[in-house]
Amino acid sequence: MQLKKQTFQFLKDLKENNNRDWFTEHKKDFTEAQNNAKAIYKKIEENLNKHDEIDKFKLFRIYRDVRFSKDKTPYKTHFGGSFHRKKPELRGGYYLHISHGDSFVAGGFWEPNKEDLLRIRKEFEVDASEIREILKEKNYVQHFGGKLEGDELKTAPKGFDKTHPDIDLIRKKGYVAIQHFSDEEVLAPDFLTRVDEAFKALRPFFNYMSDVLTTNLNGESLLD
Repeated sequence: MQLKKQTFQFLKDLKENNNRDWFTEHKKDFTEAQNNAKAIYKKIEENLNKHDEIDKFKLFRIYRDVRFSKDKTPYKTHFGGSFHRKKPELRGGYYLHISHGDSFVAGGFWEPNKEDLLRIRKEFEVDASEIREILKEKNYVQHFGGKLEGDELKTAPKGFDKTHPDIDLIRKKGYVAIQHFSDEEVLAPDFLTRVDEAFKALRPFFNYMSDVLTTNLNGESLLD
């Protein structure tokens, strides 16, 4: 199972010809590229289910919603798919973005709801040593550079001390790990294996966050 060069070429051509007339003329090429992408994402889901529990997979539509956007180009120039872990006991989600010149995998909590975000911040306020250790693990550093991406506040959230030693974590609005891939890596025969290895590297992070989000600050389960 491998991403075809024609699929990548279609995305590159679409980026240079993002209009409805061109897309209509190349609808067959799109269908072939989309079918190849679907097969890739389904194989990734199959691989994930060998070491995790995925309860929902979504391949996003290529059509853009331009109603409230200044950018009126009608099509996305990438394929994107998300894989949600089985709730409520397993938290977090995986994502794969395939685009000419900008492909990456990501995982974590992009826009957590306000209750989850507060619970995470409170945990870090009390003790951030465990998440710090996870971010320093060799496998996590290898794939994600030991970092958590995501938007963050310029100062402390309401109710938190701006001088707290872990304020860099507390002021984040999301907690996401990202690994980028070159075009050559995406087209290589071992790409799906590399994606799966990156997702496996997220497990200590996901296990920790799942424990946090399914318990209160006293460590009592919220699932009972």
